[in-house]
Amino acid sequence: MPRLGESITEAAIITWFKSVGDTIEQDEMLLEVATDKVDSEVPSPVSGTIEEILAQPNEVIKIGQVIAVIKASGELKKEKKSSITSNEVEKSHKTPKKPKVKDQKPLAVENQNNNTFFSPLIISIAKEHHISFEELARIPATGNDGRLRKSDVFSYIAQGRPYKYVQPFVNQDPTAYRIPQLKFDKGKGKVVEMDRMRQMIADHMVYSKHTSPHVTAYVEADLTELVAWRNKHKEAFQKKYKERLTFTPLFVEAVAKAIKDYPMINASVDGKNIIVKENINIGMAAALPSGNLIVPVVKYADKKDLIELATEINDLTHRARNNKLEADEVKGSSFTISNVGTFGSLMGTPIINQPEVAILALGIIKKRPEVIETEKGDEIAIRSMMYLSLSFDHRAVDGYLGGSFVRRVADYLEQFDTKRKI
Repeated sequence: MPRLGESITEAAIITWFKSVGDTIEQDEMLLEVATDKVDSEVPSPVSGTIEEILAQPNEVIKIGQVIAVIKASGELKKEKKSSITSNEVEKSHKTPKKPKVKDQKPLAVENQNNNTFFSPLIISIAKEHHISFEELARIPATGNDGRLRKSDVFSYIAQGRPYKYVQPFVNQDPTAYRIPQLKFDKGKGKVVEMDRMRQMIADHMVYSKHTSPHVTAYVEADLTELVAWRNKHKEAFQKKYKERLTFTPLFVEAVAKAIKDYPMINASVDGKNIIVKENINIGMAAALPSGNLIVPVVKYADKKDLIELATEINDLTHRARNNKLEADEVKGSSFTISNVGTFGSLMGTPIINQPEVAILALGIIKKRPEVIETEKGDEIAIRSMMYLSLSFDHRAVDGYLGGSFVRRVADYLEQFDTKRKI
């Protein structure tokens, strides 16, 4: 499985375009894989014949793990990483029979070696002694960056391979949530199977609600001046820059400014630590034609002007709807916004995009009669109003921070500079 992005550690196989025995040309598409919500096609690194396919559709595979064997008819690419699976290690040797153990409780290992790459020498030793990938992962490693050394393996063998049949050590958390065994009448009707993306969304949302104590703060903002400025300049903006001027880059700009004022909102929780992010990377929850959601990310949003934001947001939105996003373009967000107003919703209570600590929902911009202060006193006027709702993780964000932040976003939108040039 090739590296598909800097932050990608695994991918799910969707489909193989070739079968065992088929010939393939270098750079011809071999299979399609999925990383989170992005599907990617993987080309063959060489020309040759498919000898083995070691992973099946729907399997989740670690980056660097062997998924197929191709008998090359040309030169291999120079850069090649050594990785093995339990099948590959023991493939060339007959697996020895396990000794019988009389009513002996299996040992447990608490700390496992999480490396997925091993040197050719380690692979050779493992094959010679019939040591599987799973057993190699249990051997204590003393090399740099936790790498397994030859001496580690021989020392382990000399000890009689104590972790050969061990089971992982699992701490039982008495406070952990357990699904009650309840039976419900789910009714009868048309059964619609969730697609892969919908299953992932469901898992992420349930995990988020179980992990973060959600609190939602609401404010409303008067966007009359901002709406008037945008309507006045949108045609000239498109003519000058060949880009549509939607409200989204204006919202992203205001959020990025507010994050700089309240950096603790741009964070994640790691156990008992709060990690305040160095970069302001704003995710934009976007609806796909299938009804599923995807979150493309505007990286370094605070360092981009309105033209750059509009160009990038238009591009990400277009490619998201056509399933053309790269894996890294949906990774690395530090804060997320969800424009529920595009669906006609007045407001929303969004679920936090883990591992972030807050998410902002923006409702529909709606004209309403409002009481405003003028030189003549209080008057009723037609104003363009919008609700903002911030869901935040109460482990890391208190009411003061959450309320102050969402109010600051509203202030930036209300105090928009109407003399601004495009």
